[in-house]
Amino acid sequence: MVAEVPPREPPLGALAALRLAGGAAAAAAPPPPAEPAPAGALPALAVRAAPGGGAPAAAVRLCGPAALRWAARQAAPAGGAHPLEDAGEGALGAAGVDSWMALASGDSFRPGAQFEAALALVDAHLASRSFLVGHRLSLADLALWGSLAVNMLWQQKLQKTGKFPHVARWFAHCSQVPELAATREAFPVFPPKGGKGGGKGGGKGGGGEGKKNKKEPEVAEIELKGAKQGAVVTRFPPEPSGYLHIGHAKAALLNQYFADKYDGKLLVRFDDTNPSKEKDEYVENILRDMETLQLKPHGAVSYTSDYFPELMEQATRMIQVGLLYADTTPQEQMQKERFDRVESQCRNQSVEESMRLWGEMQKGSDEGAGCCLRFRLDMKSNNGCMRDPVAYRVNLTPHHRSGDRYKCYPTYDFACPFVDSHEGVTHALRTSEYKEREPQFHWILKAHQQVRDGLPGVEIWDYARLNFVNTVMSKRKLQWIVDQGVAEGWTDPRFPTVQGLRRRGLTIPALKEYIVAQGASKNVTYQEWDKVWTINKKTIDPVCPRHTSVTAAGKVRLTLKGAPEAAEEREVDAHPKNPEVGKKVQVRLNAVWLDQGDAALLADGEETTLMGWGNAIVEGRELAADGTVTALSGRLHLEGSPKKTKLKLTWLADISQLVPLELRYYGDLITKQRIEDRDKIEELLNRESLEVVAALGDKNIASLAEGTILQLERKGYFIVDRAASADGQPAVLINIPDGRTKSMLK
Repeated sequence: MVAEVPPREPPLGALAALRLAGGAAAAAAPPPPAEPAPAGALPALAVRAAPGGGAPAAAVRLCGPAALRWAARQAAPAGGAHPLEDAGEGALGAAGVDSWMALASGDSFRPGAQFEAALALVDAHLASRSFLVGHRLSLADLALWGSLAVNMLWQQKLQKTGKFPHVARWFAHCSQVPELAATREAFPVFPPKGGKGGGKGGGKGGGGEGKKNKKEPEVAEIELKGAKQGAVVTRFPPEPSGYLHIGHAKAALLNQYFADKYDGKLLVRFDDTNPSKEKDEYVENILRDMETLQLKPHGAVSYTSDYFPELMEQATRMIQVGLLYADTTPQEQMQKERFDRVESQCRNQSVEESMRLWGEMQKGSDEGAGCCLRFRLDMKSNNGCMRDPVAYRVNLTPHHRSGDRYKCYPTYDFACPFVDSHEGVTHALRTSEYKEREPQFHWILKAHQQVRDGLPGVEIWDYARLNFVNTVMSKRKLQWIVDQGVAEGWTDPRFPTVQGLRRRGLTIPALKEYIVAQGASKNVTYQEWDKVWTINKKTIDPVCPRHTSVTAAGKVRLTLKGAPEAAEEREVDAHPKNPEVGKKVQVRLNAVWLDQGDAALLADGEETTLMGWGNAIVEGRELAADGTVTALSGRLHLEGSPKKTKLKLTWLADISQLVPLELRYYGDLITKQRIEDRDKIEELLNRESLEVVAALGDKNIASLAEGTILQLERKGYFIVDRAASADGQPAVLINIPDGRTKSMLK
């Protein structure tokens, strides 16, 4: 038999069934396609028979359930059904498999308005199930998996939104089965971005014929205006109102990059002008994050609050020369007047009255609390930032450094130009969202220079703010999530904070590489996380040790003849391709544990490979009433070839030193790709974005320290969030995304 495959929409479910059933056709590269299918036809296999070695017969098109059943029966016993056909549930299971195969092959899972309704039905069904039918993989799962794997809407959008979490978990689990993963790799459906299929402009947006994507400049290509070697001073000015997130990390690393490029200096200054939001806790953790990011600030860290006396003196002088005035207009009315370009009634009051009100503001009196200082700038400007912005406001909250010494505080707009210039900053790097504020920055700096001699100018260079899909970047909203107890804190692995990402396994070298790879675009876009994690995988894979685990629920004991009756320890490489990673102990015994999902795929008489040991032949299976496997027996067959077995299984010797594990899989905390200002964050939270799986790990894991990155074979990359303890507390391992295999919950 030869099964030919259509090139554009291969029947992945049937091809995976061929691999699982041991069909030879599945192991080969895709053969030349058969005749094109009729328009609108289902993905199909074109099956040809060549009896006696003669010329191939005409192709028979098999699609939908027929293709799946044909594939499974390539290895079915004579006159019987393959276990994939009934999920081990007998006639009732076979009927359920038929029903799901019909649904997955029907119009409901083709492009159209009905698709999401069908997904909702499946999501509800999978809420308390691992598989569509019974307790093992069946043709029902393969049919639906194959339909979704070629569905662009599912692949590129819906599985990432969190709207169908149970389908996403199930799809990710199926996609990790080696035979299914190999099928997707052998028959790729979607070309890489910018690869074939996109033409010269290929990539996001399709790049119509003749179009070319504009290449973003590399960071290394950027020359700062007026920069002189050895004289450039940049600054990183975080506000201590939360922990640093990946957007702040980009700002910090870019400032460090340009300081290094010009043999200059990087200054770090806390912008602490709003006591209502700032805490010592945030200062301490920002300093910790800066150390993690390996920043090299010049001299001591400074604070804007260091300059409060000078800033108040500057404000007094500016009132006296008419650059500032005190305003008693209520806030809402002031906002409306600014929008309507209407001057405040206080704008033309006397200097003496503004000075009197300024005195009340400094006292924090009731009258002063109703005032603010505003720049006398240009209320008719088309740029709203130039319409008399606020320079000082009253705030009676004690400051984290100066306590209640001051009753009013400068705005960022007032303080930043002065402190930048005073500290000798030559180039201020700001995100492009502040582009409209650049004229304001320069006007305010000139105002400061007017009342104080010797303040140098400052150049501004803007770059794109870093945004990610399904991610909150607002510190205010992150704080709300923390306050509501939805997250574990600012270090929650679902947070985009530096500490959260570190807990989830992101390495600093990978983060730096990603930031530099972003280029110097000024266009604000929403990034996928996949690229970050792909770079991270390249960083950790060559150096992280390999370990083994078995899921605790439903684990199956395999008794092996010919294996050691007493535990036998062997020292082996912890990384098969990198001896420098070190050694680990492998324990061999005549009783080993297997995952339930693996055990369910083993048939009587089947030869399989126990990874790192050798082949074994299954000789007996014990099943529970519900069809789950409860025990297996077999014998070692070390002379067998791993190349001839379809299943390569991880295993653990049944010894008392196995380490209890808590595997934590995190998905997106936010269900919407792009959060807008009008969105209510409480309506976007995915409160089921964490799945915890109990498992057992090899004895070597007991010695792994917190922060160690490892790979659990066939389960993915993990980082030790809490080390195993002597009192039996499980080691907590957090799953690290790899940029390719989606999180169980993503």
